[in-house]
Amino acid sequence: MLRIVTDGAADILPEWGGEYGIDMIPVNILFGEKSYLQGVELDNEGFYKLVDESKRIPKTSQPSPHQFVEFYRKIAQKGDTILSIHITAKLSGTYASAVAAAEEVKGEFKVIPVDSACGSLGIGLMCREARKMELAGKSVDEIVNYLEAIKYKIRVILTLDTLEYAKMSGRVKTLQAALASVLNVKPIAVLREGDLSMAERVRTRKAALDRVIEMAKEEYGDKPVYLAVVHARDLKSGEGLLEQAKQQFNHKETMIGELSISIAANLGPGTVGLILYPIE
Repeated sequence: MLRIVTDGAADILPEWGGEYGIDMIPVNILFGEKSYLQGVELDNEGFYKLVDESKRIPKTSQPSPHQFVEFYRKIAQKGDTILSIHITAKLSGTYASAVAAAEEVKGEFKVIPVDSACGSLGIGLMCREARKMELAGKSVDEIVNYLEAIKYKIRVILTLDTLEYAKMSGRVKTLQAALASVLNVKPIAVLREGDLSMAERVRTRKAALDRVIEMAKEEYGDKPVYLAVVHARDLKSGEGLLEQAKQQFNHKETMIGELSISIAANLGPGTVGLILYPIE
């Protein structure tokens, strides 16, 4: 049987886990001396409440190889193949943990770790497409080849509403230079080919949201895409961005989801963005 595993830096819509059989290994969320498993011991609203009460931004850490081994053994049976699709290795050590765990359990399961070069709902869509391909009779090799080809064509474009989380987070080093200078600026960050980089700085929230759509349109034009919007505790802005984007893109399907804790902890509430996933 083919098991599909991802991690807490991926976003999957609530119904996808059961419908497509996607298992998620949680990220560790560290508040001072206390550690929580994302989505197991701490949900999104609980996370924001802790931040509000403590006035501190938590640290996140990837699952360890040992946690991966235990997780694989929990969700799979001997002889299964596990396709383990994870956040870009340029931003996290999660993929490296999966590779180490795969070596440890190779007598029990065939584990194929995949560096998604992506994040958020981009990974979720990769997991969903992998399962759809399997159901359509594609081999594991064909699925892996597809994932390796598509991952560099997925684009994540985000605008941050507040700089405080990114300033306090040591994990988003690519944003640091841009954050040091101008206050009251709305940075636009792009995740492309595994790297998160500061693309532009815009003065107002509305201009930033408009520019997110413009940048995506410049890159995708009228190519057919899955069109996704993600938001961190700002559903209203997310819904507004999706309605605006629907008019601009040749979309086969649209969706909206909340950014996972592990990403929101680094970028902050009010972060909103587009994810474009090409249909080929």
